Amino acid sequence: MPTADCAQRTPSVARALLACAAGLALTGSCVAQTHYGFGRPATPAQIAAWDIDVAPDGRNLPAGGGSVAHGRDVYKIQCAACHGANGEGGLGDRLAGGTGSLATSKPVKTVGSFWPYATTLFDYIRRAMPLNAPQSLSNEDVYAVSGYVLLLNGLVSESAVIDASTLISLKMPNREGFVGDPRPDIKDAGCTHNCAK
Repeated sequence: MPTADCAQRTPSVARALLACAAGLALTGSCVAQTHYGFGRPATPAQIAAWDIDVAPDGRNLPAGGGSVAHGRDVYKIQCAACHGANGEGGLGDRLAGGTGSLATSKPVKTVGSFWPYATTLFDYIRRAMPLNAPQSLSNEDVYAVSGYVLLLNGLVSESAVIDASTLISLKMPNREGFVGDPRPDIKDAGCTHNCAK
């Protein structure tokens, strides 16, 4: 049985719903279109600070580079506690090994066995690692750690210096192991015309 308080509120709830329905019919929105008068457009420098993603083709890789030797030192301090001394995993994912295991009943997905692009390694480390302080490594440290992880997978030499051109030109073992998305609404230019077919 409704209480007196509920009965008194029912007309106001009904009025609010009616007003919302009217607003929806007139403006296509139930939210009042109001200018709040605070905030400002982001500056180009502020946008650039957030625009750090790196595409598989290397677009947006920064200048600079780092040696595998320096990467070993950074890895020991920043990465080994979670990913193991040799990339064998632990609290964090396994980073090395797994070569030839993807077609087995127990695939081991690592940077060397699964990832299709070395540029993605740089992108992920720069944006998300170390877990306790993401985006705290310099670009040089990220290049170096990327190189060390690639060394753990036998993809670069101990003397390698990793930079944008190195990452772009490195063909990862599983580069051809991925297939495109067959859904026509994703990329198929044909779906923009005569889609009903």
